[in-house]
Amino acid sequence: MLNRRNFLKTTAAASVVMTTPAIIGRAFASDPIRVGALYSQTGGLSVVEKLLANAVQMAASEINAAGGVLGRPIEVVVEDGASDPKTFSEKASSLIVKNKIDTVFGCHTSASRKAVLPIFERRNATLFYQTHYEGFECSRNVVYSGAIPNQQLGKYIPWIVETLGKKKFFIVGSNHVYPREMAKVSKKLIEASGAEWVADEYLELGHSEWAVMVNKIKESGADVVLSNVVGDSIIAFYREFKNQGLSHETIPICATVTSEIEIAAMGAEYAAGSYMSVPYFMSIDTPANHTFIDNFRKFTNDPKAVTYHSLEAAYFQVFLWKQAVEKAGNLDPQGMRDAIRGQSYDAPGGKVTIDADNLHCWMTPRIGQWQADGQSKVVREEPAPLKPLPYSAYGETEDNLFCTAKGLDQAKLKG
Repeated sequence: MLNRRNFLKTTAAASVVMTTPAIIGRAFASDPIRVGALYSQTGGLSVVEKLLANAVQMAASEINAAGGVLGRPIEVVVEDGASDPKTFSEKASSLIVKNKIDTVFGCHTSASRKAVLPIFERRNATLFYQTHYEGFECSRNVVYSGAIPNQQLGKYIPWIVETLGKKKFFIVGSNHVYPREMAKVSKKLIEASGAEWVADEYLELGHSEWAVMVNKIKESGADVVLSNVVGDSIIAFYREFKNQGLSHETIPICATVTSEIEIAAMGAEYAAGSYMSVPYFMSIDTPANHTFIDNFRKFTNDPKAVTYHSLEAAYFQVFLWKQAVEKAGNLDPQGMRDAIRGQSYDAPGGKVTIDADNLHCWMTPRIGQWQADGQSKVVREEPAPLKPLPYSAYGETEDNLFCTAKGLDQAKLKG
């Protein structure tokens, strides 16, 4: 089993691979196309974000091996956000202004995305953001390739109520943008499903002492925990949950963040029986996904490397960008963003499509139950990709209607 110490060692080794641009394959006559990879190489988030940069580099190397983009190779310039939103902002400026790079794949947290967003909008550059997030945003300068609440929670909460028979939710999260916004959406869905939420509690990001919080869960009368806990706190939370004698058979943790990364770090026995909702799981049994996993392990030189939703999205978004550039026929940022509307790609987890209106991604919602081997068993899968609705929590409001191609064009005209 992969314990946390070994996990950190293997991911540290993998980081060596991604700091060097991957220019391979046929000989090219033209200068490389430079793109940015803005992810933490240091700090508390680096364990995860180094893997995301690896996924971008791997996609670039595969594209280069197949002939590049417009006959030119891709050169990936990696910058270190250092797990700090302010540093992310500084590094975004460096990539866009100093290095004259128009396309950046990067950021992992909503805090880092929001920190860099004004720079991309002011400089007319494009950010490809791969992490599932809380929605309530629609920028003409961002392509959102991760899941949003209607794709994570819209089917999940009704399923918890109807299939698991759970009626009393204890909502718990880290004191951060994503957990608090996801809780707002969750409460509406819980109430609409005929259930109730008995608590909505938060601990600071990175908090490792969960004894008091788990005791609150025990005494609350809740029969299910909806977890929006993020980062290393996930590991401490699940371990304390089991250490206090709580069982996922009676009070399951149903999470929106916990991935194969955290399961590997905490030990599978602490999560076995709990649930997660996300479009991609490493356990998806298709030739395309098996090839993706094998190639990623070879690329990182780590035979035990795990893949997960954000990593898969970091990978496939590079191919969507390639297709858009080639459709546009040049590297004009606005031309690429116009061309990427409606672009589809057969990703490891299935077909994905960039919505023509809001630049978010159509993808297939899935619910997985963690097993004793650290992998998930998919217990529910939608029959087709689901349209992204960034403002779904509020219905057809002015904000939701504004998040369209027409609305974004009007925003541009207004300045």
